[in-house]
Amino acid sequence: MTSIDRSLAASGPIRADIRARQAAKPPRRRLSWGDPFTRGLIYQAGLAILLALGIYALYSNVSENLQRQNIATGFSFLEQLARFNIGESPIPYSASDTYGRALLVGVLNTLRVAAVAIVFATVLGVAAGVARASRNVVISTLAGTYVELARNVPIILHVLLWSSIIRNLPPPRQAHDLLGIGFISNRGLTVPLPGFGTSGGTIMIALGVAVLSAFAAARLARRYGERTGRYVEPIVPALAVLVALPLLTWLVTGAQFTPDIPQRRGFGFTGGLTLSPEFFALAIGLTIYTGAFIAEIVRGGIQAVPKGQVEAARALGLHPFSIMTRIVLPQALRVIVPPLSSQFLSLTKNSSLGVIIGYPELVNIGNTVMNQTGQAMEMVTIMMLIYFTLSLITSLLMNFYNSRVALKGR
Repeated sequence: MTSIDRSLAASGPIRADIRARQAAKPPRRRLSWGDPFTRGLIYQAGLAILLALGIYALYSNVSENLQRQNIATGFSFLEQLARFNIGESPIPYSASDTYGRALLVGVLNTLRVAAVAIVFATVLGVAAGVARASRNVVISTLAGTYVELARNVPIILHVLLWSSIIRNLPPPRQAHDLLGIGFISNRGLTVPLPGFGTSGGTIMIALGVAVLSAFAAARLARRYGERTGRYVEPIVPALAVLVALPLLTWLVTGAQFTPDIPQRRGFGFTGGLTLSPEFFALAIGLTIYTGAFIAEIVRGGIQAVPKGQVEAARALGLHPFSIMTRIVLPQALRVIVPPLSSQFLSLTKNSSLGVIIGYPELVNIGNTVMNQTGQAMEMVTIMMLIYFTLSLITSLLMNFYNSRVALKGR
């Protein structure tokens, strides 16, 4: 018998013993106070019972007080006529509509100002964060000054400051001209609107298709680089598709372009799009305040990238812009995205500060409905659920993006 045969024969009983241990059933747990698992179950059950009793006591107390004051409960009031106007609404609304539609207007106004502020705060924060990490002393100092001033002032003061500035601007007749295409006055910001004649709807559809195609082109370029080893900048084919498809559609449909440029007329303006002072002030306040926190997040992500990689890229003669876009930022995103999600959530909830300057967002309209109907508990519950839903959707989207940029194990 060779040495290999002897080793195999000796390993036979060992494998049999291992299989016997794996097949053996785990010992049954005995319901004993000395067992940590049993103690944990008892503690958790007791906590759940206490929590349920507390919620029941709170509900009973509220119901009893509402009955004593002859206040009806329920959400049927949402179908009653609102009988109040709203200053600005992205959908048709009048005082003869219901409370439910009024709340929908508040939700849409909240989404509108939050979406605009998120885009501009991200752009401002990334620019300031990159500037803070710059080796240029002047640029780094200016960016650091902005960050320290903006984030150490309460956001409510940011909103009040910009509201006061805009309301103290000259009236429309003396409005400041913006390069002949817009105006800024105490009525807000008036900007031109692009016009494409009868082909506007077709171009908008083409733009939507182009956005989806741009994402697909960028992904294909990235996969091509991973498969062949030949790097292709994903943004190049993405921008090509994003520009080419709407432009081709515009040329095919007749190349009509009639921009709607605002003009002074009487005591106001005609044409273009006017952003109200309340919307403008709230958007600027949210952008500047949140942009400072995003700048610090971006700076921290950049500094988390090992310096050796940057030094190696410089030794290879890469341009600083290429080093930042191709080496530093792709790795920094894995550090930036999780705290960036929290800033987006905070910005959406901070939009409720529009109530102090008269912007008709969710809390402002909710307070009006609450005062007219007396349904305080129901309205607070509705607002809590709406903000919870918005935060949950934002969190899910950011978590999905985070999973796309996270390091994958091989």
